[in-house]
This record gives sequence, structure tokens and C-alpha cells, in this order.
Amino acid sequence: MAARTAKLMLLLTLNLVILLRFSESSVPQQEVEVVGNILADMNATSWRFNGDNCNLDTVSEVPKISQEANASIGCDCTIGNDTDCHVVWITHKFYSLDGVLSPEFAKLPYIRSIDLAYNYLTGTIPSEWGSTQLQDISLLGNRITGEIPREICNITTLTKLDLEANQLSGTVPSDFGRLTNLNILILSSNRFTGRLPTTLGQLGNLTNFRINENNFSGSIPDFIQNWRQLSRLEIVASGLTGPIPSNISLLENLSDLRISDITGPAQSFPRLNNASGLIRLILRNCNISGEIPDYIWQMRELTLLDTSFNRLVGRISNNILGRSLRFMFLTNNMLSGDIPDTLLVNGASIDLSYNNLTWQGPNQAACQQNTNFYVNLFSSSSTGNPIQDVLPCTESVKCPRYTCSLHVNCGGDDLTIRESNGRSVLYEGDANVDGGAARLYIASSNWGFSSTGDFMDDNIFQNTRYIESFQGNTTLPALYTTARLSPLTLTYFSYCLENGEYSVNLHFAELQFTNDSTYRSLGRRIFDIYIQGRLARRDFNIEDEAGGVGIPVVVPFNASVTDNILEIRFYWAGKGTTRFPRRGVYGPLVSAIDVEPYFKTCSTGGKKSHKALYIGVGIGVPFLILLILVVLWRKKCFKCWKTDNKGVELNTLSFSLKQLKIATNNFNASNKIGEGGFGAVYKGTLSDGTVVAVKQLSSQNIVVGNGLKAPIHGMGQCILKPPFPPLQLNHILHVPSLIKNLLSVRQLTVDNNISIEFDPFGFDVKDFQTRTPILRCNSTGDLYPLTIKADSSFTNPYAFASLTQDLWHFRLGHPGSSILQSLKQKLGYMAPEYALWGYLSDKADVYSYGVVVLEIVSGKNNTSYVPTNDCICLLDWACRLETSKQYEELFDERLTTINKEEAETVMKVALLCTNGSPSMRPTMSEVVNMLDGKTFVPEIPPEASGNSEDLRFKAMRDFRRETKGEGSETQNSNTIQNYTNCSLTSEDDDTFEIRSVDTRSY
Repeated sequence: MAARTAKLMLLLTLNLVILLRFSESSVPQQEVEVVGNILADMNATSWRFNGDNCNLDTVSEVPKISQEANASIGCDCTIGNDTDCHVVWITHKFYSLDGVLSPEFAKLPYIRSIDLAYNYLTGTIPSEWGSTQLQDISLLGNRITGEIPREICNITTLTKLDLEANQLSGTVPSDFGRLTNLNILILSSNRFTGRLPTTLGQLGNLTNFRINENNFSGSIPDFIQNWRQLSRLEIVASGLTGPIPSNISLLENLSDLRISDITGPAQSFPRLNNASGLIRLILRNCNISGEIPDYIWQMRELTLLDTSFNRLVGRISNNILGRSLRFMFLTNNMLSGDIPDTLLVNGASIDLSYNNLTWQGPNQAACQQNTNFYVNLFSSSSTGNPIQDVLPCTESVKCPRYTCSLHVNCGGDDLTIRESNGRSVLYEGDANVDGGAARLYIASSNWGFSSTGDFMDDNIFQNTRYIESFQGNTTLPALYTTARLSPLTLTYFSYCLENGEYSVNLHFAELQFTNDSTYRSLGRRIFDIYIQGRLARRDFNIEDEAGGVGIPVVVPFNASVTDNILEIRFYWAGKGTTRFPRRGVYGPLVSAIDVEPYFKTCSTGGKKSHKALYIGVGIGVPFLILLILVVLWRKKCFKCWKTDNKGVELNTLSFSLKQLKIATNNFNASNKIGEGGFGAVYKGTLSDGTVVAVKQLSSQNIVVGNGLKAPIHGMGQCILKPPFPPLQLNHILHVPSLIKNLLSVRQLTVDNNISIEFDPFGFDVKDFQTRTPILRCNSTGDLYPLTIKADSSFTNPYAFASLTQDLWHFRLGHPGSSILQSLKQKLGYMAPEYALWGYLSDKADVYSYGVVVLEIVSGKNNTSYVPTNDCICLLDWACRLETSKQYEELFDERLTTINKEEAETVMKVALLCTNGSPSMRPTMSEVVNMLDGKTFVPEIPPEASGNSEDLRFKAMRDFRRETKGEGSETQNSNTIQNYTNCSLTSEDDDTFEIRSVDTRSY
């Protein structure tokens, strides 16, 4: 007690001495003038520095837009032997000053600290500051541009440098290694590029290092092992790639580790067993596989664990000792087994959505209501029943009825909107659900939402900030005055929905930022949008999309519902700011969701009954159909749709041999427009003026290696009758069984009777814009991409009768080439589901088209080009380059002019088309809309597992392995199927039935 009293008396004495000395001293006039210049440069005209008492006097009233606002200047009167006081720190934060950073700071000889956070300052960091002895620089939350001047590295006394949330660019100077006294380095939310200099490894005194949301390159450096005193490390969406260095295990003092949204190879869980004092651990979206180590569950101080969006497997440990766990996000992994009771700790929020756990019924502990913990089990199991998976903890998972629309007022109350067409639509609200870091809400009308995440660093644990409402007067429509937020991922879903094609309109309005010249307007909200599990928009920014804050915007998407479930997911990938207008503001925000079917009307809440209309339609439509059928029959244009054993729809049209001879002038050589391995193709004109291409098939069987015969189903002439585009006969080519119409090459003209054998691997077109029209064809006003000659649609590898080998054959099936050689070539274009198992899906031609597009842009042959020893073909190489987004390496080096953005778009479309799973490939209509810029190009979805990608190349590897040596090849006769795309049946040598193509969009 006596010692404590003595210390208190000493402190009071020192303060008294300083006060007495200051009363006799003042700040030199030179420093007073410098401070005045600094205030003027920052446009802080409401303050005046008083050198007599070292105070900032208020000249005019300044509104405080934050309780943290602080404008002050500190002086030290104990410096040196003179009687003067000197300015040692200047703080001016949360005042939205709109001037510039002043170089005059360098004229204050004893300045130690500059804190100008949360203003609106512009300009660059003055290089003059490099001559100071500053210890603390904070420019957090301004509009500073340019690069970090190298002169800053001269301030060897610097212990803290905070440049977060500005517009700084360039690379980090290598001279940073000289700042050996640096404890805190924060570079987050800028535009830095390049690799981190290795000299940063010399900063052995670092305790806090953050580089979130930048554009750095290279992998996470090994030199982080030198930062043994580091307690906080943040590498979130920094641009750096994985893997996480194994030597991170040496950082024993870590208490806050956040690494997320990095690309790179798969890796196991990093070793963190030495960092026993971890409080927050985020390893999100880092391509981590394997199991969660047991020691993680035994960290007693761990409060937050986020390992979501990885490939973690195995069971959740039963031996959980970390009783401090408040937030646990394990979403989107492959965890299995039961949910242990020890996981359900008091006060915890646990998100297990999107996993393979055992399905939880209503009697399991994780489903108990009125408990002091939250568990989100949305899609946390895979039972084979999609609706049951999204509805855990329920007794019944059957759909009593099916709906075909969805209208949600996100974050608001029920709201009836009168649309422009006069109808009233009820938007159901979810305002009664305030928030929750792991929350699953299921409405009574077959929809709900799943919300995951905690707003970091806001020091709020009640989790009630998941709804935003516009405050004050506004002209915003009522639908946009509320919105639902999420710090990590937010999924709205509708179940018991009729299968079909839907339009999805997402409504947004930015409510949290301001539209003024204050620091509150400096926020950037960036997130990704997924529709049905596919990335639909990356780096979506509401303010940019709408053209400002508080402006409504509706963004349309398309969705295919195949299992009666629609999912719309918003994901924060670590980008954007996190501190404006206050800490913890980031992540997805959505105002409303509107889903309607494309091809039918749908009864929704609030709509009037139209019984009379329904009765009229019910009577009138059948009559109209009957009338159309009669007219078509009378005009002999009736087409009968048939379905083959693979579920592919074809149409049948019959012509006599006499009609074909007349149309082609008895197959006159002057009408010949192409020659293939199985016959010639002739230009023909039917009696009604329709221009057609007629294939005259060879009558001989094809003999393959080892005497195996491939029968041709019928012989004679096969007519291919697509509706021709405006350019018509100039560009005739064959039409495979699932692809529509002709190729319209707008910049490559051809005389009517000249056959072009276009070769994407050898042709000399050096202009990319000349190549791109090759990717499109035009039919009846609609655009469709065409699978050109590189065709996977034939279901009998040996029955090539239906594949006219004439125009645009891409070096496949040249006359004189063996069937085996053609088969080897065609394997590079065959969809994996057909090449391996003989399954002809409706997306087989989409796959083939994607390969051809890849060849056109790269100028290389998919099957013959082997870039590296571990790549089997061009597509294999392209898939690997896509991971690192290095699309330019795929561009044909012969292209002298190229629009990189357009070429990159085309490459992305090609890779989407060649997904190993047919369900993940786009439809042809979607492809052409993407190529024409009518719709967005979604990101290439990752393969579900490491085995899926191999299936795309397995057939080629097996074939090359078995046929190595060329000439000794054998084929299993079991692969031959009795099917042909264009079969002809001869009744009397004069009438043939020709199966042509389904010209509808699929």
C-alpha cells in the first residue's frame, strides 16, 4: 500500500512540474505557422491552433457525425534544453476533411504521430515525410492515391503504418525491410500489385500484419516464419495464392489468424498446434482437404472457427474441450457422420450447412427448440431426397402442392406491389427474423433462407444487425427501404417448385453508405451471386450497378429448376471495405427477390382470379392446335417427333429418290459442295424453293482393324434440311443430330459451289474478330452456336454414315483416312459420359462445341497438342490454366490483333461447355447469348471432386495406352451400338425415310 501511494505521489509531482513548465512556455511561432498551413491544406478551416496553450480552438461549429470524432494536437514541453513546447502529435479523424495530405508535416521537428483516419483526403503521400522521425502514421479511410514513396522507408523510427481503405497502387517498396522497428503494418483494401518483397522477412518485430483485399501476386511467402512475435495475421482476398506455408507452425504467438479466398493447389490442414492461444481462426475457401485436426477442438481460448468452403472430410470430433467457442462455421465441406452433443455448447452459433452429415430428425439434439444455441443444418446431408436435405428437423418432407413463383421482401414486412400491368403481387416478408450467425428460417409457403457468419470487429455479439432499414424521408419505393444482410453467405431457397425455366429478378438498393462527400460514402460492397450453385456474377457491386447510393436496381438472371428446388446464394469473398460507415459493414445485401416461370402464367398471392380466361384458353388452345395440324397436313409439312432409345428427340421427313435427283439435277457435279469419307454432299432445291444439302452415302461397309466391320444403316441419299440463315447456301455444312442449322460466317465469303475445309490449326487468320463469327450461326432470327464437324452426337462410333465429312470437317475423317484414325481424333471431342459409358446426354454436343471453340481461339488441335508431359490434350492444359486465370497463355500466338476481354470471354464459354458433368454445362441458347453479350458469363464451377476432372480425359488416356504403336489397335465390339443419327430405310429403292435434326432450342 505504501509503495502504491509513493508511485501516485511521484506521478502527481511530475505532472505538476510539466504543467508549471508549460505555463511558462509556448509553442514556437514557426511551428504555429506550420500547423496553420497543415490545417489549411486539409481544409480544416473550422479550427485554429493556439500555440499558447497547445489547443485547437473551434472557429465555427462542426457537426460530429461520429462519437469517435477527435480533433486535437499534443505538445511536449520536456524536449531539449529550451523552454519551448513542441508539437508531437496531430489527430484529426472522423471529420471528413476533403483537402490533401500536407508536406508541411516534415517541418515539425518533433512530430511523432499523425492520425488522419476517416476523412475525405486526396492526393498522394508526400515524400517529404521521409525526413521525419515519425513513429505512428494512420491514414485509414481516405482517398489517397499513387504509390507508397520509397522515402517512407527512411523513417526507421516507425512502429505503426496504417494505410487501409485508400486507393493506393503499385508495389510494396523493397526498402520496407529497413523499418525494423515496425510493429503494425496494415495495407488492406487498396490496389497494390506485384509480389511481396522478401525484405519484409526482416521485420522481426511485427505483431500485426494485414493485406486484405488487394491484387498481389505470387504465393503466400515462406518468410512469415520470421515474424515470431506476430499475434494477428490477415490475408483475405489479397490476390496471393496457396498453399499456406507449413512453417506457419512457428508462429506460436498467433491469437487472430485470418486467411481466406486464396487459389492454389489442394493442401492439408496447416499445422497450428503450437498456437495454443488462438482466439479467432479463419481458414475459409483455401482448398484445404483432409480432416480437421483434433487439437483444434481442444483450443480452450478459441472463440471463432471458420473453415467453410473447403474440402474437409471425416467426422466432427467428440472430444471437444474448447468451451469458449461462440461461432463455428463449417459450411460447404464434405463432413460426414453424426453431430456430437459436445459441439452444442451454450451460447454457440454453429453452421453445418452444405455437408454430408447424417440427416437430423426432429428428435435429435441439434434440432431441439428453445435452446441457448443455434444450429444451421440447411443442406447439411445428402439423403438422395433434395427436398428432405434442405428441410432438416422435420417429420414430413413431401410436397402437398407445387408452386411456380416466389416473391420475397427481404428484411421487410409483407408488402403488396401493384405492377405496371395492373396486377397485384404479394411480396412475403421476413422482418420477424432479425438475424443470427447460423440461422435457418423456413416460411410456411415453401421458401426460406439460410444465413451464415458474424460481422467481425464490430464488438457486437447479439447478432441483430442482419436487417437494414432506411432511416428518414426517402423517395425510394417501399420494396427497397429494407434489406437483409449477411456477413458471409446468404441463401434464399424455394422448394416444392415446379420444374422448368424461370426468370429470377434480384432487387437491390444500397442503404448503408451515403451519397455525400464524407467518409461514410467511401465504402465498397462487393459480393458474388450464385444461381442454382453456379457463379452468376463475380464481384457484384450494388452502387456501381445502380449508378449510386439509394437507387433501386433490378438484375435479371435465368434459372433451370430440375429437382423442384431453387437456390439463390450470395457470398462475401473477402472483397470490399469493412469499416464504412462503421466497423463491420460488408457482405451481401438484397432488397427483394422475384421469381416467375417463363412459359406459363402462375397464380400468386394477391392476384385476381381469371376463371373465365382459363376456361377460354382451355377451349381455344386445343382447337387452335387442331387447326394448325390440319393446315400443316394439307401442305404436306407435317413433322412427327419421335424419341429414340437414348431420349433424344428427332424428326422424320420422307423424300423419294426421284425428288432428290430432281433437286440436285441428278447429283450433277456442278452442284457438289463437299466430299467426305462416306459420300459427297450436293446442293439441292426442292419444289417449294427450299434450299437443302443432300448427302449421297457410300454403299460399302467399313472394315476396321482386325476385320471388325461397321455396318452402314441403309444406303443411298440422306437429305439434311435445316432452315437456312440469310446467307444461306454460301455456307452450307452438315447438321449433326442435336445441333441446329447453318454456320453464318459474316467475314469469310465463299462462292456457292466452292467447298471450304476450314482448319483452325493451320489457317492463316491473324485477326481475332475474323475468327469469332465462326462460333455462331443464325436461324430464323435466333442465334445458335454450332457443333462443327468435331461432333460427339453419333452414337455408333463406327457408323459414320450420318456424319457428312464435307464442309468444316476440322481434319476429321478425311477421305482415305482409316476409321480408327478418325475415332482417335473424335475421342477428343466426345463428351465423357458418352466416351466412357455410351450415355448420350442432351449436352453431348455442347461439350463438342466447347472443344472446337477452344481450338479456334488457341489455334491448336485438342487431340494432337500435348503441352506438357502431365497434360493429355489441349483441354487438359486449359483447365489447369483456368485455375490461375492465365487465359492469355491459351491465345494463338499467331493472332496479331486480339481483344483480350472478348477472347477471355470466349475461353470461359468454352470451358463452361466442357464441364465434366452434363448438368453443369450451359444450354446452346445460353451459350450464344453469352457470346453475343446478352447475358453474363458465369464463372467456371469447380469440379466436385478430384476424380471428376479425370473422367474428361480418361477415355483419351486409355485409348492412347491401348493403341500405342498405331496399327495394332483393337476395339471392343461391345462398344458398337445399333444406332445412327441419320438412318435410311429402303422400301422400294425409291422412298427413303430420313431422320433429320430437332431444330428447337434445348
